[in-house]
Amino acid sequence: MLHYSPLEVTLQRDLRDLLEELYQEKTLHPFRAGQPIPLQDNQVWIVCRGVVQLNTFYANGEEALLGLASPSMPFGLPLTLIHPYQAIALSDVDLMPLAIAEIEQSPVLSQSIFRQLNRRLRQTEALLALAGHRRVEERLRQLLLLLQEEVGQPVPQGTRLGVRLTHQHLASAIGTTRVTVTRLLGQFRQDGWLTIDRSRHLVLTSKPVA
Repeated sequence: MLHYSPLEVTLQRDLRDLLEELYQEKTLHPFRAGQPIPLQDNQVWIVCRGVVQLNTFYANGEEALLGLASPSMPFGLPLTLIHPYQAIALSDVDLMPLAIAEIEQSPVLSQSIFRQLNRRLRQTEALLALAGHRRVEERLRQLLLLLQEEVGQPVPQGTRLGVRLTHQHLASAIGTTRVTVTRLLGQFRQDGWLTIDRSRHLVLTSKPVA
């Protein structure tokens, strides 16, 4: 499970402040939830608001979750060797485009983006580590705990996951079926570890993990 230190949280704010300072006249690009985001070979997107889902597809057409880009995180074709590579707005998002040349010409900007790439690397390693759990139940539990760290929002009942991933998305991330995920989520609800709020977002309760 990922844990962001107060310093890392400060660095996230620092990148947003830096971008606002350097590019006061640069227009943010809004995308609605569910909308695909165009990718170019020489351009990186920086998430300013919302969460972007990063995917690829297997030869059989099944979708695989590669990660989530949350505020201050960069993503784009120059940062990956995966093909095909797809980005979709998981929530309403505002993105800032940066050409690779712009990043290379600014040492301060390059260092700030490098720190955010480190966040992405840690997230990717955490997703890969899920495969080490033999029991599907434990893989799903650990994935939800990872999402709690990445997109969790404190609420009176516990922690609300700020984005809505479908059961199929969760299944693809841990290598199982949608039916199995649906069954396990129902089990977690019976155990009192998970609830669903009025907007259909998952809420992880403060009940200790069994």
